[in-house]
This record gives sequence, structure tokens and C-alpha cells, in this order.
Amino acid sequence: MAVRAEDVKKLREKTGAGMMDCKKALTQADGDFSGAEKILKELGLAAAAKRVGRATNEGRVFTHVGTGRASIVELSCETDFVARNENFVKLGNELAADAAERGLNAPDESMESRVQEAISTIKENMAVRRVESIALDDSSLAVDYIHGDGGTIGVVVVVKIDPSDLKQNGDVKQFAFDCALHVAAFNPSFLSKDTVPKEYLEEQEAVFRVQAENMGKPEKVLQGIIQGKMKKHLGEICLLEQPFVKDDKRSVEKVAAELGKEVGGKIEISDYRYFRVGQETD
Repeated sequence: MAVRAEDVKKLREKTGAGMMDCKKALTQADGDFSGAEKILKELGLAAAAKRVGRATNEGRVFTHVGTGRASIVELSCETDFVARNENFVKLGNELAADAAERGLNAPDESMESRVQEAISTIKENMAVRRVESIALDDSSLAVDYIHGDGGTIGVVVVVKIDPSDLKQNGDVKQFAFDCALHVAAFNPSFLSKDTVPKEYLEEQEAVFRVQAENMGKPEKVLQGIIQGKMKKHLGEICLLEQPFVKDDKRSVEKVAAELGKEVGGKIEISDYRYFRVGQETD
């Protein structure tokens, strides 16, 4: 018989089992809700129900670089003890690899079902808090980095290389890795000043105008003060404009450009992701 989507959703909310497991149970029970719930309990898939809703403030970040995509996943849990559990770590690495293979940018039913199954084994509430994937082409050199043993910060950086055979150059690979370290250390808000939303720029300029006016400066010099403050601010929040982690006398963009000249090519950072466990997101 046909299983209604609203029944699947209701059963999932009550038992905490995965969407596909709920659908199978309802089908097996010929649509009987109580019967399906009993089936899930017998299979041990409803054991997670009482844990759903518990705060998941701990966790780890997992990354994976595949042939055509790189991914980053935040898997949350209740305690740092479970975050160090080998089964939890194994699950996170598998989810990151799966996300890269399928190009996921949000957890889907399959991913959530695997997490619910793991909850039944690990006995603690868990959730895929967020997942993102980055498409890679032949000119892309992607580097991932997990900071510290706890894995609370994860980074993926993508560097575009032209010609692409320079991806094998030791200096280029070292630069890409250093950029991942840089992102982990400084957590830039934007890739470059050109990628900053217009609304953000306008809001920040308004703030700096008020600050400049409070300094009592004449109108003819206000704009110069505002521009100076904006330049400094963008240099702090944009990856390419930030002082490079291994040479604070040069910006990240300048180091990339000079390296390109040294190796006879063009080196550009094209994308990055930074995840921190528990990080607030828009």
C-alpha cells in the first residue's frame, strides 16, 4: 500500500528513526502506525527516540578531498567523550567522503538515517549540523586541515593553478597547506573585498561615518577617514587581504602572486571553507 509522507514524518518525530526506516516499517505494517513503531523498536531503530532533543554542543569537524569535490562536515554530539569515540570518528569520516562523492550541501535522508543508526549503538544524541561541498576541476589543488586532536576546527582551501602540472610543485603544495593553516588561525569572513556583500559594505561605512563625525573632523576630511577605516577593516576580514600567516609583511594575495612568478605560472586562492564546532551560522 502507499505510505503517506506525513505518516513517515510523524513516525520519525516520535521514534527518532531515519526517514527510510520509518517508510519501510510503515510499508511492512500496512500503514498501521502502532505496528510500524513496534517494528522499529524490535529492530532497535527507535532506541534513539528518547535521546532526540538533547543538546548536542560537542562534536568534531571532518573533511575529505576527492577527485571531483572536497567536503566538510560538522557532526555534533552531547559530550566530548563521544567526540573522541572511534565509531563516532569513523562515522564522521565516512559522511565526509559520502558528501564529497555526492556533492551534498545539506544532510539528506540517507545521511540522517546513518546517524540515527549510530545513535542506537553509541547511545548518545548526534546530528549532522551542516555539510558543504566544493566542486574541483583539473586546475584545482584542494587541501584540507583539521586543527588539534579534538578536531573542533576544520578547513578546506582550494587553490587554482595554471598550468595545472604545477600542482605537483613542492612550493605550491606547501603554500596551499600554509593557506589552510592561515584560515584555521584567522577565520576570514570573506574570500576577498570583491566578494563582500554590498549591504555589508554600506552598513559598515555608515558605522565608520558616525565614528568619524564623533571625532569632530571637518566634512572635507571625513570621507578620507572612512575610506581608511574601510581599507583596514577589509584587510582584517578578507582572506586575500589579510597578512599571510608566515609573513605578516605581505598579504595572502601578494604571496600567491609572487609564488606564481617564481614557479612560472599563476597561483590564486579561489575558495575556502572554515567550520568550528558550535559556530553560529547565518
